[in-house]
Amino acid sequence: MDWLERVGSIRRWSRDGYRAPHKPLLLLYALGRHQRGSGPELVYSEVEAELDRLLREFGPNRRTTSAYPFHHLVSDGLWRVTTPGGGGSPGASPPKLRDGARGALVPELSAELDRDPALRGRMARLLLDGNFEPSLHADILALVGLSLGPGPGATVQDRDPGFRALVLSAYEYRCAFCGYEGLIDGTPVGLEAAHVRWWAFDGPDDLANGLCLCSMHHLLFDKGVLGASPDRTVTVSSRFAARSPAAERAVFSLEGAPVLRPRRGCPTVADDHLEWHTRQVFRGPAREVGGGDRATGTPGSERSPEELW
Repeated sequence: MDWLERVGSIRRWSRDGYRAPHKPLLLLYALGRHQRGSGPELVYSEVEAELDRLLREFGPNRRTTSAYPFHHLVSDGLWRVTTPGGGGSPGASPPKLRDGARGALVPELSAELDRDPALRGRMARLLLDGNFEPSLHADILALVGLSLGPGPGATVQDRDPGFRALVLSAYEYRCAFCGYEGLIDGTPVGLEAAHVRWWAFDGPDDLANGLCLCSMHHLLFDKGVLGASPDRTVTVSSRFAARSPAAERAVFSLEGAPVLRPRRGCPTVADDHLEWHTRQVFRGPAREVGGGDRATGTPGSERSPEELW
């Protein structure tokens, strides 16, 4: 049996184009438990809080529950659910699952992972590449307690290795949100090419889907703290809380700031990609832009009109 093929073809809930990484997150969590030898079964009432946290941090921007993947993953031939009475899953109902339901990787898959531990890493990389931006991979792995060994992993398809150079060059090596530009020994440092529509969700490797962002603002963009409005200004999630002056400067100072555009002759980000990010990633609603003088201390405030979108 080709377990990677089965993992790559798991059925995902879909409505109105919303992403639904519920099953991949549950599988990654189960792989982490398997690696740590925490026992073959997950008692729903004991792991519900951890699974719900995964969905809050890395799932879609809407209310949901870990009961959905805990029940529905069974149909993909990778997962089984049992109840104290000897039956199968009672359904995608948290109260019913809390009444003693247990989930586990199917015995055949668990045995194959014991025989070939490298399969665990290949499965994890497939799940990560197919559902999340690379900037989020380390945080997901840390939260599920999964360590990947060295060596190439299975991927959905090859990413374009020239995408980063294309985007950074187009934005003249400046963060499109804060204007950061830095070099070490003449080489740009701390700058990355961000996909607006995630590559895992058909986001193309081209300039119409790319932004040059500093490492911190790239991560915050992928986590939904920052976004870009239709009028090409930076939006900040009202759900973000700054606990220090440094956090306030790094995030709140961007509120309403114009997004840097690429050099003349290069396409700006397409409207449909911006709209996708707002629906699928940004943790709305956006904070209202505060009043006051933004002429100083605001990233981008000194840019000339032709630099702005």
